[in-house]
Amino acid sequence: MRTSHWKDYELIDTSSGERLERWGNVILIRPDPQIIWKTPKENSLWHTASARYCRSSSGGGHWDMLQTVPPVWKIRYGGLTFRIKTMGFKHTGIFPEQAVNWDYAAEKIRNAGRPVQVLNLFGYTGAATLACLKAGAQVCHVDASKGMVAWAKENAAESGLAGKPVRWLVDDCEKFVRREQRRGHTYDAIIMDPPSYGRGPNGEVWKLEDQLYALVRECVQVLSEKPLFFLLNSYTAGLSPAVMEYLLGVLVGGKFGGKVSSDEIGLPVTETGRVLPCGSTAIWESR
Repeated sequence: MRTSHWKDYELIDTSSGERLERWGNVILIRPDPQIIWKTPKENSLWHTASARYCRSSSGGGHWDMLQTVPPVWKIRYGGLTFRIKTMGFKHTGIFPEQAVNWDYAAEKIRNAGRPVQVLNLFGYTGAATLACLKAGAQVCHVDASKGMVAWAKENAAESGLAGKPVRWLVDDCEKFVRREQRRGHTYDAIIMDPPSYGRGPNGEVWKLEDQLYALVRECVQVLSEKPLFFLLNSYTAGLSPAVMEYLLGVLVGGKFGGKVSSDEIGLPVTETGRVLPCGSTAIWESR
């Protein structure tokens, strides 16, 4: 699965553990451990990039600003507007490969022929939420980071969606789902993009391989009687698309029937015409 509709983002080239990318009119070089090939860096933008993220041998890293980079700039996709900035750990606030999933969710919502309630867990800066809102859904957006939820609200305002029916919640996703069970709240669609690893407020260790089954099982309990889809994304190397497909098949398909599919998601590389894999997605959907 790959998106081909970006105009403001481009993966120009990949080599020697790095991506050469265009974000609007800003050229960035960012590390990617999957890029194990050492192809020639013939594109001149490798030498004139705006900034490069350099990893530290002790962990983390820093941005080396080679030219003037705005503190915040904007890129657009499908009528949505996102605020972008150079952040710690090489991030910019958007994962462009996820556009294929935004498109999928929006199409399912538009074609549902009924009101759709969406739960977006680990919602980050809100791209999936905005796609669902624009398609006509009501959305509950949950993320544990106050800063990310504030950023998502800014993206909604930039996209002209601030007045749409959305709940912005700063909360632990698993605890929130359990409370929704007790309250009897249900959703027609769930989007979930959990982190591979993290720590809770009391030092609890979150490791996706260990937690995912229980989390999806809890989420199944807040699906409506006739759910539309369940979209699960992962960047964890140990969770192949087939593993996630099996998981959704057992937990969601076992209760609601329907069908399950999975695939790698990726970005086309302009210089080579090949696709850089960027994670995995599994989708359960009603027939």
